[in-house]
Amino acid sequence: MNLLVIGSGGREHALAWALARDDMVERVFVAPGNAGTANESKCTNVAIPVSDFDAQIALCKREHIDLTIVGPEDPLVNGIREHFDSAELKCFAPSREAAQLEGSKAFAKDFMQRHDIPTASHLTTSHLDEAVAHIMEHGSPIVVKANGLAAGKGVVVAQTNAEAVEAATEMLSGNRFGEAGREIVIEEFLEGEEASYIVMSDGDIVLPFASSQDHKPVFDGGLGPNTGGMGAYSPAPVVDDAVETKILDEVIRPTIDGMAADGTPFQGFLYAGLMISKNKDVHVVEFNCRFGDPEAQPVLYRLRSNLSSLCYSAVNGQLSTKTIEFDDRAAVGVVVASGGYPEHYETGYTISGLDHTPAGTKTFHAGTQIQDDEILTSGGRVLCVVAADTDFVRARQQAYQGVEAIDFKDRHFRTDIGYRAIGRLQN
Repeated sequence: MNLLVIGSGGREHALAWALARDDMVERVFVAPGNAGTANESKCTNVAIPVSDFDAQIALCKREHIDLTIVGPEDPLVNGIREHFDSAELKCFAPSREAAQLEGSKAFAKDFMQRHDIPTASHLTTSHLDEAVAHIMEHGSPIVVKANGLAAGKGVVVAQTNAEAVEAATEMLSGNRFGEAGREIVIEEFLEGEEASYIVMSDGDIVLPFASSQDHKPVFDGGLGPNTGGMGAYSPAPVVDDAVETKILDEVIRPTIDGMAADGTPFQGFLYAGLMISKNKDVHVVEFNCRFGDPEAQPVLYRLRSNLSSLCYSAVNGQLSTKTIEFDDRAAVGVVVASGGYPEHYETGYTISGLDHTPAGTKTFHAGTQIQDDEILTSGGRVLCVVAADTDFVRARQQAYQGVEAIDFKDRHFRTDIGYRAIGRLQN
């Protein structure tokens, strides 16, 4: 079997690596890929942008590619599934309409209200005076979100009314997140602990992946602006058996059933970003229509099932015969980012130490490129170092040992990835 992975980040490296481990897979093409996928066994980078559907389709026909798996969100909301369907090629991805669960926060909120899926109360508006009045009425802390896609960074958790008004003003003016912020969603602030829950669906059957937890703020202790994610671990101790049952019964199953009832059946990876309260109530913070990043790295590192077979069965509506198995060990992934990320940062710096990470760790590339036989930084999130162990603390220590072996100018990483899990395990 030949496969194509669309994308160039850490999630796509993890997907390609997991797919290439399958004996039935001959080659994994990655478009456009990065320095990590370029050096991965059975993987081949192809210089095709994620938005060039025609070139991707031509590649699939030329190389006899059996299945395409989409990593990032932009191709999903721009209709990659429809393009591949029209070419009679298999593509594991939701339709353009179904991908609005991620592409429009207003759409997702309306959908959840219609189908009684628990989420924060909210206001959707494109008018600043209405936004300001709502903020002043409800007070802070309060959450301001760009309605459209903003690479995982279009959320401001405002601790004061002034901060919320500033965020709303910048978004609605287009100065922050461009067109994605011309309409905003203002939400009540939910207390609790966040978790990520990812499933795959063939439009009817649901198979859950292992739980995980992301770390969005750029600095230790959850401080600073939101990023695409500074690290993740799996499983998330906050998702115990009781919570997982609630997630499936109150969020995942109603979402898949609701999408089908609305005439837009969901086939693909579905990511639910969740807030878990102290009394184990579950609320949806956001939906993504693809695997999370950096959650993909520790989750797929633990995967023991055949990912290519799962995806092929899902795109053919045959998940009812499949199960997913995971390593019992905990996995921790630490992101190494460019200095200044998620704001202004420089790229093009040489990365050293990639060959000196400890045995048992895996370094997934995100913002990297090869130039003159050197691996250079090319993005904000550069690498994610993953380690696994039966003991969570040891897994975390091994991951950080891998991080310390790697160096490039102005590198930055959080030093507290997994602190919530450690607190729960100690208690």
